[in-house]
Amino acid sequence: MHQQPTLQRDPIKLRGSFSLEVILTLFAFKCMSPSAIYLSRGNHESKSMNKIYGFEGEVRSKLSETFVELFAEVFCCLPLAHVINEKIFVVHGGLFSVDGVKLSDIRAIDRFCEPPEEGLMCELLWSDPQPYPGRGPSKRGVGLSFGVDVTKRFLQENNLDLVVRSHEVKDEGYEIEHDGKLITVFSAPNYCDQMGNKGAFIRFEAPDLKPNIVTFSAVPHPDVKPMAYANNFLRMFS
Repeated sequence: MHQQPTLQRDPIKLRGSFSLEVILTLFAFKCMSPSAIYLSRGNHESKSMNKIYGFEGEVRSKLSETFVELFAEVFCCLPLAHVINEKIFVVHGGLFSVDGVKLSDIRAIDRFCEPPEEGLMCELLWSDPQPYPGRGPSKRGVGLSFGVDVTKRFLQENNLDLVVRSHEVKDEGYEIEHDGKLITVFSAPNYCDQMGNKGAFIRFEAPDLKPNIVTFSAVPHPDVKPMAYANNFLRMFS
């Protein structure tokens, strides 16, 4: 876990036909100004998801097999969460199947591996909020759904004010839930060239760190179909 500056954007999302260009741009920004950008791991930053949804094929087509292995290695180095000014918890997926998880527990996770199918690391990458209290099964079959009471309890126990996460397409690019204690922000407009959604990012400005949400629409891109490098089965549905 790292302290993060006042600008937050959606964690890396590798699902599209220009994923390589996107991630190399982000890495270039990180090299150019390390303290100005912090990258988070998402559920797609794993070998299995990269194979299914096309990032592996894209890298192999545009670069080489060597870079497939290098990306797999660097994904295992990405942080699972960040905290902004000790008050805002930033994560790709969501919260946990058990109460009492502290920031120290998250720091203690050995993230230098492929994500497991259960446990804290899995839930950070895969979980989603639900509109009713308590916990429930995930619509994805991995992770869980968690309610407003789970969010508020986690924030209170860790002296935090807000959860910011992504992992779900939203029509307006964002959604505020759980009595204002959780914001979903999704920065890919017209997701997979099919959803027609806006994209969004959040700017937190000192001293009060009030979220300023900025939305934007998709722009034209080169004529390459979405998920052009995915395996044959998925291309049938793209």
